[in-house]
Amino acid sequence: MAITGSVTIRSLRLLELFTPAAPRLTLSDLSRKSGYPLSTVHRLTSDLIEWGALERDSSGRFTVGLKLWEIASLAPRGTMLRELAMPVMEDLSQITRENVQLGICEGTEVVFVERIAGQKAVPVHTRVGGRFPLTASGIGLALLAYMPADVQDQVLAGPIEKFTDRTVTDPVVLRRTLAEIRRSEVAISDRQVTLDAVSVAAPIFERPGTAIAAVSLVVSAEGASVNALVPLVRAAGRTISRALRPRPPT
Repeated sequence: MAITGSVTIRSLRLLELFTPAAPRLTLSDLSRKSGYPLSTVHRLTSDLIEWGALERDSSGRFTVGLKLWEIASLAPRGTMLRELAMPVMEDLSQITRENVQLGICEGTEVVFVERIAGQKAVPVHTRVGGRFPLTASGIGLALLAYMPADVQDQVLAGPIEKFTDRTVTDPVVLRRTLAEIRRSEVAISDRQVTLDAVSVAAPIFERPGTAIAAVSLVVSAEGASVNALVPLVRAAGRTISRALRPRPPT
């Protein structure tokens, strides 16, 4: 990686190197992954530690600092949506005992902003703050179905990532799927991400036809009663949508 950009940009690029698979990194790790000299990394990490964006554990490795999470949690798109959606998500979790997820679109990916783990439910590979392609998950498909045509064209032009042998990667089939989602207001991802899980998702509308988020249930593929889940998830999406719309003055 070339040493380009302002000090701020270079600092942010260091923070991007921390992932769920690599939450703790040494100075050498950061230098190797970024391509920056050790001296540059040392200077940048010192500033990030002083501000609170990074912390150093007892072994000397760097971790993301709590202050960074505090600032990120104020992002308005996620905060207001989560506050309005949580009561509905909790009800859905109590009724089904399954995993409930909430996601928004960022570029051509889903960003998961909330998740409630179901009791003894199938394990999921998503996490709050994590990203995932739009083309495979229930939430991603529910969002993609309501995106402008040029965005859909960009996503479907590929490459489309394949996760299992059931992942749909044919753009023609995906377009038919998106049309059906717009008709039914429900997206079903049947073992497209993992072979043990089915996702049923519904869009959340800021206004008619404009989906800003989606809510989903992720259940075990074995014995999943999708037809029984569809009305529950659709109702959850519509309830959150109504909560998002401004109320007329009294």
